[in-house]
Amino acid sequence: MSEIAEGGGDHGKGGKKRAKKQSTRIDMTPMVDLAFLLLTFFVLTSTFSKPKSMELTFPAPPNPNDPKVEVKNGITFLLTKDDKIFYYEKEFRAVADAKGPATEIKELNFSQESLHKFMLDKNKWIQEEIKKLDDKLKAKQMADTTYKRLVKTIKVDKDRAFTYLIKTDDKATYKNVIDLIDELNINLVGKYVITDIMKSELDLVNTKTGG
Repeated sequence: MSEIAEGGGDHGKGGKKRAKKQSTRIDMTPMVDLAFLLLTFFVLTSTFSKPKSMELTFPAPPNPNDPKVEVKNGITFLLTKDDKIFYYEKEFRAVADAKGPATEIKELNFSQESLHKFMLDKNKWIQEEIKKLDDKLKAKQMADTTYKRLVKTIKVDKDRAFTYLIKTDDKATYKNVIDLIDELNINLVGKYVITDIMKSELDLVNTKTGG
């Protein structure tokens, strides 16, 4: 607290009283105590930011002795420079053969009218099926554990669900990969992997981009 120190009062010449001098000294101890109390309060009530991570699925290295399995419900994304996305469906064929024509890649971008619309069209049935489960869960016609199990089953349905392969060349950005995975998660995709791009795929990309 503040204190007032008084001084003076001596008689000067001629018997006149000299004016009293007053000085103020402020005690800062209560202010320091308050600062420590506030600091302690904020430390105890604050939540520190936690590092966020994204779960990625990588395929196991192929066994050269295993027979090659044709990808029936596969969609492959090829990411490259300038935020470009190319894709093709099913098995890749560098040249035409008895099973089908040579693979041609098509282009997408990260706009709502391109990649997002493409994913909505491909996974519409998944969202419709999960919507039915949501309605049953809200109506308490289904246990939460049953709901989670059925949602997982729908998302990895081997006959209807697509498997998405994500491949990049050395010009693609990390941001584009994350944006693509976010779009897959938004559309409730249950099967996607990140794997290496083949030379024949890279050649097609370079033909499209001139790189």
